[in-house]
Amino acid sequence: MPNIRTLDMQLVDQLFEMNGGYVLDFSDRTMAIFFAEELNVDIDDPAYQDNGTSKAKRLRCYLNKVDLATAVKTLQALWEYREARRKDRGREEWVSNAEGRLLALLNKMQGKPGQEATQGGQPKPAFERPKILALTQRLIDLSDLEPQLRGYAFEAWLTDAFNAFGLAAREPFRIRGEQIDGSFQLHGETYLVEAKWHAAQIGAADLHAFHGKLEQKAVWARGLFISNSGFTPDGLVAFGRGKRVICMDGLDLFETLNRELPLDQVLARKVRRAAETGQPFERVRDLFGT
Repeated sequence: MPNIRTLDMQLVDQLFEMNGGYVLDFSDRTMAIFFAEELNVDIDDPAYQDNGTSKAKRLRCYLNKVDLATAVKTLQALWEYREARRKDRGREEWVSNAEGRLLALLNKMQGKPGQEATQGGQPKPAFERPKILALTQRLIDLSDLEPQLRGYAFEAWLTDAFNAFGLAAREPFRIRGEQIDGSFQLHGETYLVEAKWHAAQIGAADLHAFHGKLEQKAVWARGLFISNSGFTPDGLVAFGRGKRVICMDGLDLFETLNRELPLDQVLARKVRRAAETGQPFERVRDLFGT
């Protein structure tokens, strides 16, 4: 079975400008150098010339001949090269929602969301776009509900959103007023969740209170604080750096769905940025570009 289906290969063609036999701005020489230095691969090997010798045909053959992990690593390396060259040249993006669609493809290739096998050992199907649209509309509709009903509806929405992207949400979330507590797993790590849908932005007191809960748990527990209305700048400053909490606001949630970014990838990037900077909150639009 190929690593990349024919339909998905069309996206790869668009992302890396492979029509006409080309791959981005590579010459035969520079493509060979890139694969040798970045991936320790001889892309000129005759094994990758089953369908022809053009750069695009060799790349397509290679992606479906190598093991899955290598194919994923190759697409990630090509994306980094693509983006560096595009930004250096000040070039506009030529594929709609390019990064979100690539991340969704990588998730699909690796069996996410829903890594567990169904009965009979068949993998679960990849997350479908209509489900993203449905989650987006449900999130928008929450604003029209009464506060108590909204709390329960947000509980259900979060459970569905986490599980849709293979994050194994622990349910039911416990509700206290409009506060929802729960947990999920990301890359083998357990995250406790606190979510609030209040008119006012969240300040330092609520963030410190949540961090205090984490400190009463196992040392490896981490936290995700979701505030639909966002966080006060002063509150984030007062909360400080180097905590075990990452933050999301309502705009983050909406942009994640509207741009069809896999939620697990969004959270992973937030975690990485927090590790690099110590800051608990970085907007999705800043992490993935506008």
